[in-house]
Order: sequence, then C-alpha cells, then structure tokens
Amino acid sequence: MKTEAQTVAATRSATLPALFAVILGVAVITMTGHLQAATLHDAAHDMRHATGFPCH
Repeated sequence: MKTEAQTVAATRSATLPALFAVILGVAVITMTGHLQAATLHDAAHDMRHATGFPCH
C-alpha cells in the first residue's frame, strides 16, 4: 500500500507542472495570435531596453 501511495503522489506532483506549462503555452499562443505585429514588436523592443540589451 505504501508504494502505491508514493506512486500516486509522484504522478500527481509531476502532472501539475506539466498542466501549468500547457495552460501557459496555450495562453501565450492565443494572446500573440490576437495581437497586431506592431504591438508584439514594441513589447519586445521595450523589454530589450529594460534589460539593457543593445538593439540598435
């Protein structure tokens, strides 16, 4: 019984991060699919400046 409980707990603990990653991925793809290209470019450009990465 103890081994079975450990297996179930391990499966549940591995499922949650995978589920979160799938939900996050679908959300990012959905949001970027609905934004205009200029909006995505501006956001990426602003992040480059915020992190100090030279872009031009």
